[in-house]
Amino acid sequence: MHFIRKLLPCWCFLLLSGQHLISAHDFFTSIGQMTDLLFTEKDLITSLKDYIQAEENKLERVKKWADKLESLSAMATQDPEGFLGHPVNAFKLMKRLNTEWGDLESLVLSDTTDGFISNLTIQRRYFPTEEDQTGAAKALLRLQDTYKLDANTISTGNLPGVKEKTVMTVEDCYELGKIAYSDVDYYHTELWMAQALKQLDGGEESTVDKVTLLDYLSYAIYQQGRLERALEYTKNLLELDPEHQRAKGNVKYFEFQLEKQRKEKKEEAETEKEPEKKEEPKKKLVKRQKKDRNTFTLMPERKKYEMLCRGEGIKMTTRRQSRLFCRYYDNKRNPFYLLGPVKQEDEWDRPYIVRFLNIISHKEIERVKELAKPKLRRATVHDPQTGKLTTALYRVSKSAWLTAYEDPIVEKINQRIEDLTGLEMDTAEELQVANYGVGGQYEPHFDFGRKDEPDAFKELGTGNRIATWLFYMSDVSAGGATVFPDVGASVTPLKGTAVFWYNLFPSGEGDYSTRHAACPVLVGNKWVSNKWIHERGQEWRRPCSLNETN
Repeated sequence: MHFIRKLLPCWCFLLLSGQHLISAHDFFTSIGQMTDLLFTEKDLITSLKDYIQAEENKLERVKKWADKLESLSAMATQDPEGFLGHPVNAFKLMKRLNTEWGDLESLVLSDTTDGFISNLTIQRRYFPTEEDQTGAAKALLRLQDTYKLDANTISTGNLPGVKEKTVMTVEDCYELGKIAYSDVDYYHTELWMAQALKQLDGGEESTVDKVTLLDYLSYAIYQQGRLERALEYTKNLLELDPEHQRAKGNVKYFEFQLEKQRKEKKEEAETEKEPEKKEEPKKKLVKRQKKDRNTFTLMPERKKYEMLCRGEGIKMTTRRQSRLFCRYYDNKRNPFYLLGPVKQEDEWDRPYIVRFLNIISHKEIERVKELAKPKLRRATVHDPQTGKLTTALYRVSKSAWLTAYEDPIVEKINQRIEDLTGLEMDTAEELQVANYGVGGQYEPHFDFGRKDEPDAFKELGTGNRIATWLFYMSDVSAGGATVFPDVGASVTPLKGTAVFWYNLFPSGEGDYSTRHAACPVLVGNKWVSNKWIHERGQEWRRPCSLNETN
């Protein structure tokens, strides 16, 4: 009971912690909210240590009792009758067997786990789910692909920008491979099962056996069409476990398929020698043409996007670079910035992207984060069909909306954006704060609504998104850049700065070169806040032009 009373304050604290976590979902999509889990785990460890201490105290008492009886028994059994001839010894023997051994039984059977188990049971309701584990695993695979990292680099913790390396065990690699396998992703299954096998062969102790790894590995390789390699791994498996039934069957199947392939190749070689080539079936031809079209239309942007994220993008010519400047900016002698202009620098020329330096203070950032954290929810995007907000797999982050009346700091920030852009904020969307999760990203997208999305912002009644203002509220150790794949621009997150660009030309036509993306966060914690500014109210602030792309 004393032990349970001792744990009660901790138990109550964890209950309160649970109340905070109950509204959180998709932990992996926000590093900010994942920090709560670290404190929950810290409290559970404290509870676990108390349980261990109680068990050790109990065992120490049992040990002392055993040591005491051992020496007494050794002496007594040398001359049992002589020992019991002493009336006190006889009395104490009766007492021990009748009373003290019963007390010892109660002590051994006493349960010191109640407090800890209660804590754990309560907290498990607020733990990350299977979806969180899968989401974090897929994020690792996404980072691996985007930044061209091999499995060994990730497993050994040699990531750019890390201060302390975190290594992966054989079990970690195996779990990652299993998640890829469940997702029918045989490419990554092979990479991570091979890494687990490499670490196992390197002498690392593990509960995962080599047979299991070879089983997954051979099948993943077979699914990628490399039959000879799959057969080799399967034979290695049978050397370790000759009675493995699936492997026995696979060896026969792989050998049959290889023989079939050899015959087909031989027939193809003979066919090529014939003067006339056989006409390709129409169905196959159509299928191949369709695949080629998809590759042409989809692959270039993805390739450019990933290249920009790695810093391998298109470089601006020297002549174009010479037209980019840094300046002190007061937005046409705005009274607020006449005596204290802000620092502004050109990031890109077409589309014209500018960065404002030291535009939001650390104190303001912390206040904005404090206001946003309780409201963070899975980030949403506009559904082009319905015009309504919906969650999307291509946006891995959590966001919150802050209104001007919630806190003076939000109103102050809105006014600052208006003063520096000269645009009306009354028709703009609320300040959106976003925190990216593990491998957090936002794939290429437009901020404005296109002509084929007439209802994109209909419910707002303020027209299209004319411009975007984006605050960077944290530095990012590696990754996390804002990139524009169509033009090759890449903007690095820099805490305290903001970037601004127009999504629409003065004519109201969309500027398709503003298609942009947030690269996956490789290492670090990325916080941003943005203001989407709309057309209504800008009629006199940004006059319309008759030239479509002026």
